[in-house]
Amino acid sequence: MKVGFEGKVAADAALVLLVAADAGMSPAAEAADSASGGQIGRAMKAANFTGKKGATLEILAPQGLGRDRVLLLGLGEPGKADALAFEELGGKVAEALLLKASAAAVDFSGLSGLGVAPAEAAAHLALGACLRAWRHDRYRTTLKDHEKPKLERLDMVGAPGAEAAFAPLEKVADGVFLARELVTEPANIIYPESFVARVRAAVEPLGVAVRVLDEAEMKALGFGCLLGVAQGSARPPRLLAMEWNGTGNAEAVPTLFVGKGVTFDTGGISIKPAAGMEDMKWDMGGAAAVAGAMMALAGRKAKARVVGVCGLVENMPDGGAQRPGDVVTSFSGQTVEVINTDAEGRLVLADALAWAQKEWKPAVVVDLATLTGAIIIALGHEYAGMFANDDDLAERLLAAGEASGDRLWRQPLGEKGGAYDKLTDSQIADMKNVGPREGGSITAAQFLQRFIEDGVKWAHLDIAGTVWKAKAGPTHDKGATGFGVRLIDRFVAAHLEA
Repeated sequence: MKVGFEGKVAADAALVLLVAADAGMSPAAEAADSASGGQIGRAMKAANFTGKKGATLEILAPQGLGRDRVLLLGLGEPGKADALAFEELGGKVAEALLLKASAAAVDFSGLSGLGVAPAEAAAHLALGACLRAWRHDRYRTTLKDHEKPKLERLDMVGAPGAEAAFAPLEKVADGVFLARELVTEPANIIYPESFVARVRAAVEPLGVAVRVLDEAEMKALGFGCLLGVAQGSARPPRLLAMEWNGTGNAEAVPTLFVGKGVTFDTGGISIKPAAGMEDMKWDMGGAAAVAGAMMALAGRKAKARVVGVCGLVENMPDGGAQRPGDVVTSFSGQTVEVINTDAEGRLVLADALAWAQKEWKPAVVVDLATLTGAIIIALGHEYAGMFANDDDLAERLLAAGEASGDRLWRQPLGEKGGAYDKLTDSQIADMKNVGPREGGSITAAQFLQRFIEDGVKWAHLDIAGTVWKAKAGPTHDKGATGFGVRLIDRFVAAHLEA
């Protein structure tokens, strides 16, 4: 779907009109009501349409307007309509018209008193519509015509400056789409090598420097944790590093984002139940978010130095697979007793985090991972869990989550060597990779903290409940959400570019 910015509504477009709470028509809606001889108002009354935020009312072939359909869109209280609210309204437009109209136009003419400037409102509405309209139909060969997306063009009318405001948002949407695509593709299509190839093709043309470590290089460097996870799979592992520097200063201290990229997770020898195992194609959602964020930041030419690192493996149970009870030596030199091979993501991250810190010496590190089922039990699918060793970093990430819609909820994190850490102490190694059943997300975060260098501000985001949704949301269809891309982009914009 293409977004346009026109001076008037095209003759072939479905007309989208905004109505505020308590049936307060926008100037464009009032004009349409007058042209239709009051049909808009009568339809609103008959349907008890009051302009409640997100409510829609479709009017077919209204007289006097020469259009197949008009869509009334509830704005709610105009003064409370912020950027995120307009994104959700854009999602409503896409949901209502995606299968029905080839072109549509939202008329902002004469609107004022909004929570944001009309140009920003229109830009974010367009973003929301694009996000909600995204689908992955590559393998659906029997869709009937009425099941296929029809909306090809969405115009924003009467909002001068919206095109410029939308330009960087469009690049962020591209990053979200890359993440969704990676998460949605099946594991026979996206595995470590093909993940690297697809991401490289997306980010290198934008000026992102890409470095890839293969299995032999990681073995020479001592990636014992990551390679232990990968040794049961016929698919060789990879470590993908991406760097974007938009500061103009080669010595700028980078901010590091690290993503878990288990392209399929059977659990290894500690094998998962068969029911629902197909979902484990999205166990690389953290790596997908990091890759998508790098695409977004480079696409909009962010004035920041950012490094994204993805540890990419497949966790399979063949005759050479890692066994429960094995001891591996991490890149950091610390040893790990592997009690449960299904607690593999923290092993992948342990080496990726330690290596990336040594290579780039960042002041701030944020990792994203579909790490534990326990976080879903705690928070459901609305919030990702956040663990942080620095209060200021935590507050900044929480704010970025609220602004972007990728919301976080802070969880407890103990000090190194404290009571929570002792739950993962091993009798024969420096640590074991799981603790007791209780507090599973916390002990996973504590494990990762052992690989964070002293003085580094660090946050771990457990996004297991948010990368894939069984139900459609305001700005995503059922399936992959792209969670994390907009969060990272907002964090960078607010705190590295400000």
